[in-house]
Amino acid sequence: MRIAAKTDIGYQRTENQDSYRAGRQSDETVWAAVCDGMGGANGGRVASSIATTTLEEFFLEHIDGTHSADDVRRCMLEGIQIANSAIYTTAMSDPSLYGMGTTVVCVVVRGEEMQVAHVGDSRVYLLRDGTMRLLTRDHSVVQQMLEDGSITEEEAFYHPKRNIITRVLGVESHVEADWTRVPVRDGDIVLLCTDGLSSYVPDAEVERTLSGSSFYEAPDALIDCALEAGGIDNVTVLLVQIQTEEENG
Repeated sequence: MRIAAKTDIGYQRTENQDSYRAGRQSDETVWAAVCDGMGGANGGRVASSIATTTLEEFFLEHIDGTHSADDVRRCMLEGIQIANSAIYTTAMSDPSLYGMGTTVVCVVVRGEEMQVAHVGDSRVYLLRDGTMRLLTRDHSVVQQMLEDGSITEEEAFYHPKRNIITRVLGVESHVEADWTRVPVRDGDIVLLCTDGLSSYVPDAEVERTLSGSSFYEAPDALIDCALEAGGIDNVTVLLVQIQTEEENG
């Protein structure tokens, strides 16, 4: 397994409220999380940092103890709930942080399977043989409009409400995360990203850039795409490439 990531403040924000963490266990299990914070002068940065730090600590303590796919699923969903509670409790104890929250998208890759859990509109894509597909469903106003047929895919990309999300980590005492499992194979590249990329760079351009870049240069190339599109938001990309143990060794 290989991991590469980069985050950038962009051109129009005064601080970077994105956060990410990733790790590889001794059995080659890989976990990764990306968060996009929101709320107040410091709230978004605090919320996303709490989320990724909490998930990192939880995965490091518990992921080695998971033996089945169901164990991994429970571990991921429990970690997200613990992160949610940590943000919520912090916000309730500090008036300056009240209402802060963050998106979260996390993956665990073990063997030939990847599990994905998310809240909000940060995304996971899978690139295979030059073709990329989206694995997550945005929790957003525009996604709901798209699904009820009131707007088209093209209209959704440019819609003024595309950044309004309907589900977020940390604003309530409990949160519901979406979860799925996906088979993976050698050579697949998994992309986790915040909406600083997906809301401003079309999927087709992301696919071309990811396919046309070497693995460790791809994060820079994707960040450059977002900056060339205006750098309106913070942007974070995290890549995981699936490789066999023999290839790693």
